[in-house]
This record gives sequence, structure tokens and C-alpha cells, in this order.
Amino acid sequence: MRSAARRLPVFVAAALLAACVPRAAAAGHGPSVDVACANPALPAEILKAAPPRTADPLDVVEVIGAGKPLRLAVAKDAASRELGLMCVTGLHPQRGMLFVFTEDGPQPFWMKNTLISLDMIWVDTSGTVTSVADHVPASTRSTSDRDVARRTGSGRFVIELAAGEAQADGLAAGTRLMIPVLRATP
Repeated sequence: MRSAARRLPVFVAAALLAACVPRAAAAGHGPSVDVACANPALPAEILKAAPPRTADPLDVVEVIGAGKPLRLAVAKDAASRELGLMCVTGLHPQRGMLFVFTEDGPQPFWMKNTLISLDMIWVDTSGTVTSVADHVPASTRSTSDRDVARRTGSGRFVIELAAGEAQADGLAAGTRLMIPVLRATP
């Protein structure tokens, strides 16, 4: 009876730790997403490891700029824009997300459940970078709403890349990008 009582705290601690590890990592696939809150349509090619599987992944487009081409998952409807890169824990270099809106204008972002620090690049209809917010801080799933990072820029598109990518890829205000013709879904 004594040995069982001693093992119980170890068992409880192990169970609590397992509950806190993203499910993809717990399955031995490496930390790429916390599948409990990540967008299941995120395509495998932008994530560092084992994404959740879906029958209909988001489209991926190539955006050409000052540096290497960027491969970006396209969020063109309200639902995919809202989920964005929530609960993602790793992106490949020159990979990220392209948010498409109906017109140029202020595009505010709230980084709820964004587990990695990101660079955010606002781009107008002509393909010109209007502003860059670098190293936007990550949040956790338990970060209070008032402490979650918020950023706003102006444009028709917003690109999210891993922190440090914008500078490494030569993306700054005034940079011209070639973005394929994309339309937001109302």
C-alpha cells in the first residue's frame, strides 16, 4: 500500500505534463501545432512538422519579393482569417500565411493563441509593403485577453512569417511584392 501511495504523485504529475504537451508532439511527430485549437486546414508545407490532416487544405501561393520566394497559405474568408496561425509552434523558413481582405484599409490583428512570435507585413493592392511589425510577441492559450498583442496596419493583404523573417527576406516599407490575383470571400 505504501509503494502505491508513493507512485500516485508521480502518475498525477506525468498525466498533467502529458495534458500540456501539444498532441502532435505527444504522438512523436515533433511540435508543429496544438491540434486542440489549430486550423485543421493549414497545409503541411508551411509547418515544421506533422500538421493535423484535412481533406481540404488551404491554397498555397508563391509571393515574390526582395529575397527568396515566399510560400504562403491563403486565408481569404472570415473563418480562415480568424484562425490564422493560432496554435502553430513552428514554421519553415519563407513560409507563412497571407490574409486577403476585400479592399485596402486598416487591418487590425489580435494575436490570441498565437504561440510563436511573428513578423506581420501589411501590403496594399498594388503590392507595396506599407508597414512591418516585427517580432510581435507570442501568447499562450492562458494569456488574458487584455495582455494579448495587437497590431494594426493598412493594406489589402497581411503576411505573417516567423519572427525575424521579414528582415531576413528584405521586406520593409516600400518593398514591392508580386502577389497572385486573389479575392477575399465575403
